[in-house]
Amino acid sequence: MSQNRDGFNGGSAVRIDSISREAPVLVAGPTASGKSTLAMELAARDGRLIVNADALQVYANWRVLTARPSAADEAALPHALYGHVPRETPYSVGHWLRDVAPLLARPVVIVGGTGLNFNALTRGLAEVPDTPSAIRAEADARLAAEGHAALLADLDPATAARIDRQNPARIQRAWEVWRTTGRGLAAWQDDTPAPLLPLAKAKALVLVPDVPWLDARIERRFQQMLTEGALDEAQANLPGWDPRRPSSKAIGGPELIAHLKGEISLGQAMAAAILGSRQYAKRQRTWFRSNMKTWRQLSLP
Repeated sequence: MSQNRDGFNGGSAVRIDSISREAPVLVAGPTASGKSTLAMELAARDGRLIVNADALQVYANWRVLTARPSAADEAALPHALYGHVPRETPYSVGHWLRDVAPLLARPVVIVGGTGLNFNALTRGLAEVPDTPSAIRAEADARLAAEGHAALLADLDPATAARIDRQNPARIQRAWEVWRTTGRGLAAWQDDTPAPLLPLAKAKALVLVPDVPWLDARIERRFQQMLTEGALDEAQANLPGWDPRRPSSKAIGGPELIAHLKGEISLGQAMAAAILGSRQYAKRQRTWFRSNMKTWRQLSLP
């Protein structure tokens, strides 16, 4: 198997002989932990479709910087939900869940680092109406002028008690739901329908890497991304760049754009992107520990 952007050259660091050949397999883990390599090994062994569960790898404008499977990897094995969304198009957990539903009729390995997608798949997702653009603009303006604490103060007590108060994006989403529907996000969540894939019917794996090992891989991987054309990819994204788009949240994207605008050096952009990736990996590990306690933990290396 060819080297991929997870940083493995050859096989993964996980023995696959104990992993089911029949049940759907879910592979979660922090960035750069080797998820894609493991998914490819399982797909090659079992004839599975590899389904993306990463919120940024869906966007067409990033391949290198989001560590999407290479064109060669996509040609070698069947992949789905990678790079199929234009950069200017919002793409929510609900969009992903609707796209993944018809794929579950065949053997799959679903892989990614976005825990909310896995939660929606295995626990169900409240069918909350989309936010109108005018209300989204209102929320953006209030967030910029007053900060997320102002939006948090408007939420109903049940929603405020549940929400991650350190995540402005989640607070804004909850505020938009209240503003759009007149109903708190917690009430919508309480009406959540049955999940598409209950956890009991899948083999759910979460990679748990040693932190120094992962930190070193993150640095090597970003250097590899630059070698493979990440700066050219950022240059292609520079015309019409809008930092407010979800697609613009790819770690390394804003940093390389700032370099291309002459605001920081390439070395500064690299350092900021590597630090951002490590901080993101830490948040992922914390989230997985809290939300995936019943998943099979696979220690790395």
